[in-house]
Amino acid sequence: MKAYIFPGQGAQFEGMASELMATSDEAKLLFKKADEILDFKISEVMVSGSADELKETKVTQPAIYLHSVIKAKLAGDAFQPDFVAGHSLGEFSALAAAGALSFEEGLSLVSKRALAMQEACEMQESTMAAILGLDDAVVEEICGKVKDLVVPANYNCPGQLVISGTINGVQEAVQLANEAGARRALILNVGGAFHSPLMEPARESLQSAIQEAQIDSPMIPIFQNVDGEAQTNPEIIKSNLIKQLTAPVLWTQTMNNMIKAGVTTFVEVGGTGKVLSGLVKKVDRKMPCETL
Repeated sequence: MKAYIFPGQGAQFEGMASELMATSDEAKLLFKKADEILDFKISEVMVSGSADELKETKVTQPAIYLHSVIKAKLAGDAFQPDFVAGHSLGEFSALAAAGALSFEEGLSLVSKRALAMQEACEMQESTMAAILGLDDAVVEEICGKVKDLVVPANYNCPGQLVISGTINGVQEAVQLANEAGARRALILNVGGAFHSPLMEPARESLQSAIQEAQIDSPMIPIFQNVDGEAQTNPEIIKSNLIKQLTAPVLWTQTMNNMIKAGVTTFVEVGGTGKVLSGLVKKVDRKMPCETL
């Protein structure tokens, strides 16, 4: 059984649309449609834009969504997942690739999500940090000791947990993690505290858009971030998408649950094709990983 997995923010790279645009007329049409929906030429940024341009809020998330979803569409009959999942933003790509969201509606939601998250970041200075080499329970305990807001945000793989919160909260947690013997505790170069209560304004902003969106049952089950469980019910999927902005990404749990469900190969769709595959190998180093 194959699980197709879709990367989130950070998977962008310079020239990410060049090959797709050069080899496929269908891709050109989809990028043209994307330019019209977003009201700016994201296709040009994805072909010739700099790394800094690709990091712009209005560009990053739509660009990663487009790269993944267009790759899945161009695969045609070769796109044969038994399950799908996406890391944070990648959950929208997974839903579109699995037929639960239209290309257009998915892109519109991703764009609104990006802008809502940026607005939330501007309301309060905040950040994230990667903690490597400690058990999840130890990092959770550290977060609980800190007076300022700091919470587990991304359970990426065993021994890699990203925390999220206020500047002071994250800094104190990093210090405590180092004292606890972390192999590395690194504050990340991000714009805010994603997947934390500080994203509540973004959750409120996006809630109505998700509730009003046309989300159908996916062709195959999607394992969602907030509970790591397989879902096909559109109402549950919507509820989980809304919760996702302020809840942690349970990626380790998701991969373990997919393996328990019978997955024997993971296929990474979009981005460099290495980010999520690397996390899979931390869960099961013998698990075959492919790229689309």
